[in-house]
Amino acid sequence: MTDVKGPMGPARTEPGQWLTLPGCKKVLIIAHTEVYAQRLRDLLPLLESDLRIQVVFAIAPHAFNGGAARALRDVGSTLLPWEEAVRTEFDLALAAGSQGMEKVRAPLIRMPHGVGHMKLSRTADDRTPGEPRTVGGMGRTYLMRDGKVVPKAFALAHHEDLATLERTCPEALPVAEVVGDASHDRIAVSLPLRERYRRALGVLPGQKLVLVPCTWGLGSSFNRLDALLPRLLTELPREEYRIAVTVHPNVAAGHGDWNVGAWLSAFRRRGIAVIAPDADWRAPLIAADWVIGDHGSVTLYSTLTRAAILLARFPERDVNAASPGAELARIAPSLSPSHPLPEQLAYAAAERPAEEYARIAARISSEPGHFNPRMRRLIYRILGLGQPAFQPVTQPLPMPLPLGLEPGADTDAGTDATGVPA
Repeated sequence: MTDVKGPMGPARTEPGQWLTLPGCKKVLIIAHTEVYAQRLRDLLPLLESDLRIQVVFAIAPHAFNGGAARALRDVGSTLLPWEEAVRTEFDLALAAGSQGMEKVRAPLIRMPHGVGHMKLSRTADDRTPGEPRTVGGMGRTYLMRDGKVVPKAFALAHHEDLATLERTCPEALPVAEVVGDASHDRIAVSLPLRERYRRALGVLPGQKLVLVPCTWGLGSSFNRLDALLPRLLTELPREEYRIAVTVHPNVAAGHGDWNVGAWLSAFRRRGIAVIAPDADWRAPLIAADWVIGDHGSVTLYSTLTRAAILLARFPERDVNAASPGAELARIAPSLSPSHPLPEQLAYAAAERPAEEYARIAARISSEPGHFNPRMRRLIYRILGLGQPAFQPVTQPLPMPLPLGLEPGADTDAGTDATGVPA
């Protein structure tokens, strides 16, 4: 029996006489990045309370895997070194990325790592120069190696994804299965807790919360935060508005946590809350009155909420034109550089196209409320086990921590040391 040391403790890769529960089905959860790990964490409740299953984790090589260990730190499971993971036989592997998956010695279930398959593949990821860019995560580059489809199953959120897959990688259609979207269901079941989330965040009665979600890359809002955040600070009265920013973990993975913190430090001291990368963004999203977003997943998920939406940036050339995100960009108002922000926020709220947003939200999942049972059925089918005799319930999101500021925050403008207005 071999003990492999990892950040979360030793992982026993060969069952032996020291195990209390020998003979468990072995499940490997593979986190490429912090975002992928966050998506996969929604699967853990589906594997709870089953003594027939043992779960271990591994971090696969990826340009942005710097935060993956942080996302798994609180899980408390064992973490295998990647070299050990690809030498070990498993009964099932779960992943939201494609890199290195052909090396895994297990039937693989691939999941999307975002919502709506919005982004087109990077030019560097497409192997045939001159051909149109494929949809990120859906082309042959992502799903095939040496002429063979890598996943045993490809779990999709919506039936529309099957049509996309037919265009981009028809070889994977036989393994595709529509199961729904976990974040969609967690947000939907948590909507009645909106007021509790607002109180937990420190939003006072009468105050409005403006959430600024930023994805990564040249077309993201983060690429222009030096223009957007000063406007928010100077045009929105502090006593009336709370401002919070979520930053895609890939920004920190590419530039470093210190740099991202340093770039945002002056804004934090002046009253803008920066939600930690390992915090759950979904409760603040539900609590928001406005979302000033870009082409990231958080902006699209905001169509499930009562927030009014403005788009600060939307790089059409990098977006799948058939995606729900592209439809949102055709409907949501665009932030103007020449009109006062309070007027634009009022316009977005007054003209909020509720029916259109509901239609777009319906394109996130064609199995609303059914992700847990459908995904658990798929997992147990591949494991060759009967499912536990209870329904997997979708739990509401936990209460968030208060929106806070860095130590040494400017408290002269009506805020206390935590950033909550006095």
